[in-house]
Amino acid sequence: MRPLFRKLMPLVLAAVVVPAFLAGCHDRETVYYNRWEHETHREHVELNRRNAAEQQEYRDWRRRQDERH
Repeated sequence: MRPLFRKLMPLVLAAVVVPAFLAGCHDRETVYYNRWEHETHREHVELNRRNAAEQQEYRDWRRRQDERH
């Protein structure tokens, strides 16, 4: 392999792998958030648009989900 290619390969791999990993984490969180909305009979609103009390309620609910698993 050429020296420049060896130096750039880790950066290229990181550019491909990291966004794919982050997208997977985000997608999983979206599933939980949608479930919380459904279970608490709320209409869909982006989490960052909810008031502070509802955001905290979601975080508390989410933490309990993690404790179960």
